[in-house]
Amino acid sequence: MIGKISGRIDYRAADHVLIDVRGVGYIVHVSDRTLAALPGVGEACALYTELLVREDLLQLFGFPTLLEKEWHRLLMTVQGVGAKAAMAILGTLGAEGAARAITLGDARAIQAAPGIGPKIAQRVVLELKAKAPGVMAMGAALSSEPVLDEVIEPVAAPAPNRARAAAKPAPKAAARAASTADALSALQNLGYGPSDAAQA
Repeated sequence: MIGKISGRIDYRAADHVLIDVRGVGYIVHVSDRTLAALPGVGEACALYTELLVREDLLQLFGFPTLLEKEWHRLLMTVQGVGAKAAMAILGTLGAEGAARAITLGDARAIQAAPGIGPKIAQRVVLELKAKAPGVMAMGAALSSEPVLDEVIEPVAAPAPNRARAAAKPAPKAAARAASTADALSALQNLGYGPSDAAQA
C-alpha cells in the first residue's frame, strides 16, 4: 500500500496532480477543496493516500489529513458510494462538514455533492450515523498534517526556491479537530449519547 506521497508537484489538472518523488511521478486524484489548498507547480507537498485497486485500474486518492482519508474509507463502505462519489462529498463538505451532516441526519447537505442523489444521500446518513461520532472523536489523533523533512532532493539545475522545501502544516484545522474531539468526549463522559453530543 502507498499511504503517503511527499514530493514536488509537476502538474495540476482539474481533478488530480502529478507528484514527482525522486524522479518517479505519481498521479494522485484529489477533491476540489484539496486541489485549491495545494501549492503551485514546482512546490513541495505531502498527501496521505488511498490506493484503489480494480481489475483494470490502479488509482491513488490524496488527502491533506488522516481524518479526511478515514472519512473517505468510511464513505466507500456505503453501497452505491464509490471512490469518486466519496471524494465529491468530501470536496463539497470537508471531513468536518460530512461528519456534522451525517451525525445530524442532514441528507440534503450530503446531496449537495455533485453526483449524489437523494437515495444515496439518505443511505449515507442511515448507514454512517452511528459511526460518525466515533470518527469525530478520533479526529484529534488523525488530523495531524504530513510534514516534509528533507524529502525533496536537489535536482541537477535547481531553481533558487526549489532546492529544499518544507510543507507548512495547517495548525488551525488540527486545533479545531482537537477541540471538537475534546468537546465530544466531555459530553459523552457526562452521559450524553454520541448523536446528542455531536448535535450540541
